[in-house]
Amino acid sequence: MLPGGSHTINIAEPSRVVWTAVDWAVTLTVAVFAFVTRFVGLTSATDKGTPVFDEKHYVPQAWDMVESLIDPVTGGIESNPAYGLVVHPPLAKQLLAMGEMVFGYTPLGWRVMTALFSTLTVVVILLIARRLSNSTAVAAFAGTLALFDGVLLVAGRFGMLDIFLVLFVVLAAYFIVLDHDQMRRRMYRAYLDDLIYQTPLGPRFGFRWWRFAAGICLGLALSVKWSGLYYIAFFGVLCVCLDWGLRHAYRIQQPFLGTLLRDCLPAFASLVIVPILLYVWSWRAWFASETSVYRHAKVNGTIKEDSLLQMLPDSLAGWFYYHDSVLKFHASLTSSSGHSHPWDSKPWSWLVAARPVLYYSQTNLSCDGTDTCRRMIYLFGTPVIWWLTVPVVLWALWRVFIGHDRRYIVPLVAFAAGFIPWIMAYDRQMYFFYAIPLVPFTIVMIALTLGHIANYQKTWRVPGLGRELPIGQTLVFCYLGLVFLAFVYWSPILYGTQITEQHYENIMWLRSWK
Repeated sequence: MLPGGSHTINIAEPSRVVWTAVDWAVTLTVAVFAFVTRFVGLTSATDKGTPVFDEKHYVPQAWDMVESLIDPVTGGIESNPAYGLVVHPPLAKQLLAMGEMVFGYTPLGWRVMTALFSTLTVVVILLIARRLSNSTAVAAFAGTLALFDGVLLVAGRFGMLDIFLVLFVVLAAYFIVLDHDQMRRRMYRAYLDDLIYQTPLGPRFGFRWWRFAAGICLGLALSVKWSGLYYIAFFGVLCVCLDWGLRHAYRIQQPFLGTLLRDCLPAFASLVIVPILLYVWSWRAWFASETSVYRHAKVNGTIKEDSLLQMLPDSLAGWFYYHDSVLKFHASLTSSSGHSHPWDSKPWSWLVAARPVLYYSQTNLSCDGTDTCRRMIYLFGTPVIWWLTVPVVLWALWRVFIGHDRRYIVPLVAFAAGFIPWIMAYDRQMYFFYAIPLVPFTIVMIALTLGHIANYQKTWRVPGLGRELPIGQTLVFCYLGLVFLAFVYWSPILYGTQITEQHYENIMWLRSWK
């Protein structure tokens, strides 16, 4: 109980996360296993040594950048006119190009960076859970779930864009958690120093490096895919709301006005302006090259004479025209306009991983005996993780609004940022790989829930064992064991192991999976 002027504040001193040797051991163990599971057999699934699935778009575009390299800082450009307009920002292809520079135009070259980013994603998920829960056990739960989730695994084993977006988003979320913890400590120190009530607006927080780092990550996410905009919007509002909640908790006289005047503008600078500047910087090679697509759209007559873009300099006019063309391309991909795809899926189906995406397929292979075999790789959500999405989101909402458990706020908002915008655009042609950014935050919420269950103290006597076991811990270990067994069970369609037709039919439980 803190006396604040005429107020009595029921706030304890913010706890500090103490990193122990056990934390290091857990983190390094998860990181090593993540590295191994991502890199084993990484180069095996190819189309006679060439890219497969949507790699056929992005891998050649990355190689374009290697071959058109201007200098090490500027990089090169994507031309690749054989596949039409390049419809995503350059950063992910620039990262793929880094691997191709080292290992050449080979499967290892175009997949090494995605495998590394997938490994790092698993580690950051563990760190988020560790910071939110202040529990090494909960961190281990999150790391185990991330390690054995099929979506995070497969996304990191192909030269595509999504895993880059995912890592930058989870890093942004982690930095927001660190920022809020730091602001709680600053507010507490301001109270102890008798600075908190000197004005009705409350104290200034000072420069916030963790929030600035989150803005950098959001800018990198936006430079991978435009869906990074959703996270800029949701995380920006989240940061401001957390600041308001902190001022309100300390009974600042005018918490809303204090947040508006002292927090909103710096938050806008860090979480909007910085990302926009980084996004523009990611196009540096496009501006530097004279042969970039639409680079001279104004002077060569591509832009109409009556267009407002004619008022801009040639380079900016071409850049905005390029963006307008990409926007029109995305807007045209709607179900109502006749666009369809055999692996199309809508957001509500993502909640149970009902419609995976086939990345690689070889059928009618000869194998021992009279049966035929096949090799298939799906972007496949491990059911014992993904089928808990709806229950754990509902539980998280309950914990936030009824239990006032702020630990679930960041993963809930991050989940909403990756889901709600797609629900609103439900007519658009969509695929399950749009849901990859959802699973890190589902995993964090599951891990926090497992922490609640593990703390359940009642015991039960196991017949024949002669001792009592804690019910909560037993349930948690049984669930994690089930996650591992599910990973092994469905590993043939995660790694493309050659299996018989009968084996394939046995593990494809739902018709929508095929």
